[in-house]
Amino acid sequence: MSKPLVIFDKVQKHFGSFVAVKGLDFEIHQGEFLAIMGPSGCGKTTTLRMLAGLEEPSVGEIRLNGRVMNDVAPHERDTPLVWQSLALFPFLTARENVEFGLKMRGVSKAERKQRAIKWLDKMGILEFENRHISTLSGGQRQRVALARSLVMEPQILLLDEPLSALDAHLVIRMQAVLTDLQRELGITFVYVTHSQSEAFAMADRVIIMGKGEIGQIGTPKEIYRAPANRFVAEFVGRNNILAGKVKSVDGRAAEITTPSGIFTVPTNEVQLLEGHSASFVISADLMHIATEEPLGTNKVFCKLISEEFVGSMVTLFLEDAQGHEFKVQMQERELSKFDLHSGDEIWLSWDVQSAHVLNES
Repeated sequence: MSKPLVIFDKVQKHFGSFVAVKGLDFEIHQGEFLAIMGPSGCGKTTTLRMLAGLEEPSVGEIRLNGRVMNDVAPHERDTPLVWQSLALFPFLTARENVEFGLKMRGVSKAERKQRAIKWLDKMGILEFENRHISTLSGGQRQRVALARSLVMEPQILLLDEPLSALDAHLVIRMQAVLTDLQRELGITFVYVTHSQSEAFAMADRVIIMGKGEIGQIGTPKEIYRAPANRFVAEFVGRNNILAGKVKSVDGRAAEITTPSGIFTVPTNEVQLLEGHSASFVISADLMHIATEEPLGTNKVFCKLISEEFVGSMVTLFLEDAQGHEFKVQMQERELSKFDLHSGDEIWLSWDVQSAHVLNES
């Protein structure tokens, strides 16, 4: 991993008696794509605004290239922000919008025109350079906003839910534009979003925040397959979470008694003590269904409640005799082999190594 470009050192932000973020300790590395995600009100946008200089930390330090930035004004930082609303000037053309920041910095007219044209071309919208913003589509405006920030050639680019107002097909296209740009330019991207699909598709690392604190920092795969705690497991989505008491521990495996049955789990370096509470998670795409009772210990007899189709993928919602809900994710072509209908009963199972024990702390 490259050297840290940004360091958050015990950062807190208070609004009166309300603590918006507390105890933020993390690094952002040179050239990485970092996504910050979490539910509404978790503190992710406040974190981004502090990095942009629009909010000042109440406690702690934010350092950029070793320099403490707490009291540095936004216009004196090399941290442009692409807003959710884009904040483009409707009375200016696309090129004039891109030139605006350069004009404020006193760059000559000829140079700023040359640099604006370069970036409009790089974003694939040079043909619209003389068009006013109001005449452009959502995707075209998004590219103008990106060009306006990138023409400043910053070390780090901040993005606050920049794709939330776009249609679904444009979101996919803009994800490709952003990841290609970031890799080509080597600029550090810090991207705030509530969308798991956006964060996991683009980011090198993801920060999951909740109630002003960091729940987990890791690669998308680490967070999806090995959530650090119950909050992260629930937030990530299509997970099955079971809780109970530890019946026995034998080396790297343990048995946990739950209302749905007794299940074997790997300990994955979490200390489990007999008689103590424990919970574990299994991703929905690691579950198996069968019409006949499968071998092994990790199995539950369930009833199909409903199905949710998203393209070629389908999520089954099942319920056991105790009323616990399970989710199974699979390809539609695989599901079609079973000819299932609402109310049908079926066996659900998973491999021991597919379970991940959660940290209860």
